[in-house]
Amino acid sequence: MRFLLDTEQRAFADSLDALLTAAGTPGVVRDWARGEHTGGRALWSRVAEAGVFALAVPEAYEGLGPRPVELAVAFVELGRHAVPGPLVETVTAAALLTEPGPAKRFLPALASGESMATVAYEGSYALDGDAAAVRLSLAADGLRLAPGHGPVRPSLDPARRLTRLQPGGELLSADPPGERALRWARLATAAQALGVGLALLDRTVAYAGQRTQFGVPIGSFQAVKHRLADAKIALEFARPLVLAAAVTMDPADVAAAKVSACEAAYATARTALQLHGAIGYTAEYDLSLWLTKARALRTAWGTPDECRAAVLAAPG
Repeated sequence: MRFLLDTEQRAFADSLDALLTAAGTPGVVRDWARGEHTGGRALWSRVAEAGVFALAVPEAYEGLGPRPVELAVAFVELGRHAVPGPLVETVTAAALLTEPGPAKRFLPALASGESMATVAYEGSYALDGDAAAVRLSLAADGLRLAPGHGPVRPSLDPARRLTRLQPGGELLSADPPGERALRWARLATAAQALGVGLALLDRTVAYAGQRTQFGVPIGSFQAVKHRLADAKIALEFARPLVLAAAVTMDPADVAAAKVSACEAAYATARTALQLHGAIGYTAEYDLSLWLTKARALRTAWGTPDECRAAVLAAPG
């Protein structure tokens, strides 16, 4: 399959890139990690105004979708700029709320950005449960609206604030939600990870051209060029898998896209850390915002082994 974005899709990505570049996201991310949500909510509203969350919501409920390809395009840019919040979980919630009653009740607010949502398996930790107005629990008997959440726990990525959802709550749908949730969550996570990897590569290439050793930029060293080239190739191989998965929405394709994009982003993070040297380990340095996210996304909504198993288990 040869997949290229059309003119409108490229313009959409460019507009999001411009919006997020002007927003100064590193400061917003650091505030979010401290539990200060004001800047993050303002940025969330701007992202919603651009139509990102509406792409996961059917037109019948004030959305534009579902349009998974455009959603993947958007999430690459969200990952590239390290936008905080339950991004993946909100679009996953939109995909799960298919019953007419709950859909009419929740989807318009999710599409407009008025509400955030989080989703997690019953008894496990949910992302940003303290900020989300809609907390969905993937229970054994169906999809439930969790009545609340526990205290915030630290995460490898400080901007990914974890809370355990309280059990029980209103039953919104008796259909098993697991497979549908994984498809949408893994696709959005894969696209977000691809954006994280691209940002890490761009920053590292720029740094390698500025940092000098023996009187020359380290980017002129053959070993450094090879590391950066390997990262570039891995990311560019992951890109068509992500876009193809958005076209088919086949569970195996989505799982393959997630493992490819997340492993490429993680490998790029390791390269970025090594080539930056000691400054790369400094939490105050903005590179850390993408380094920690690459590691966290690697296991979010399915470890590499779980995704590979899903690909191998696919018929044919």
